[in-house]
Amino acid sequence: MGKFRVGVQLHPQHTTYASYAEAVRQVEALGVDSIWDWDHFFPLSGEKDGPHFEGWTMLTAIATLTTRAEIGCMVTCNSYRNAALLTHMAKTVDHISNGRLILGIGAGWFERDYTEFGYEFGTAPDRLRALGKALPIIKQRMEAEVPAPIRNPIPILIGGGGEKVTLKLTAQYADKWNGFGPPENYKHKNEVLDEWCEKLGRNPAEIERTASISKDTIKDGQIDAFVEAGATHMIVGIGEPWDFKAIEDLVKWRDAAR
Repeated sequence: MGKFRVGVQLHPQHTTYASYAEAVRQVEALGVDSIWDWDHFFPLSGEKDGPHFEGWTMLTAIATLTTRAEIGCMVTCNSYRNAALLTHMAKTVDHISNGRLILGIGAGWFERDYTEFGYEFGTAPDRLRALGKALPIIKQRMEAEVPAPIRNPIPILIGGGGEKVTLKLTAQYADKWNGFGPPENYKHKNEVLDEWCEKLGRNPAEIERTASISKDTIKDGQIDAFVEAGATHMIVGIGEPWDFKAIEDLVKWRDAAR
């Protein structure tokens, strides 16, 4: 039972940098295995024009504020950065963190980010095609980077549940997958990912299964349902005001499972 890991996504919205930095220190001290932010330009909940911070810049800060936990963006929007540039950024944060970065990536979905920052939103198929083109470039650039990443290659996590494209790309390129509940939905997507692995000749055991969960999932005792659905890395999202009780409970669950 030692395979389970837990993480926290700290929402970079409706907060100050000082408060956010203290939250990062606190959750690492509580013993989480991974710490994540997100890649958006505006809050996703609450006051839509409230305070917000950029994800990759914040990842650099998270790298310097921590020493042990893995870190990442849950998940980077592929459309916002040239794939080669993103790889160069990832290599840099990998070095700053001493090899603790996970490169989380997805096709993007939040239309306001696109329109207000001057990106073409297009259609979901457009964004998925762009992700499919970017992933091999990221892999190629990773091999060409000087200096090479400390953790080489940097593990790639793909977030999303699209059964025809996203999960196929996950089977082709990713080391980790992130999905959402409810548990029966997660179980189905997990099985589809396994099917893609079989079709493409990939060992499904090579892909870590992460699940984004809420505080209510922990409170309602639903974690075991995610385990039964195939998840081995639970990531709970919290925002300001920070509720560390949920993180403490998640860490206790992990330690008991181990």
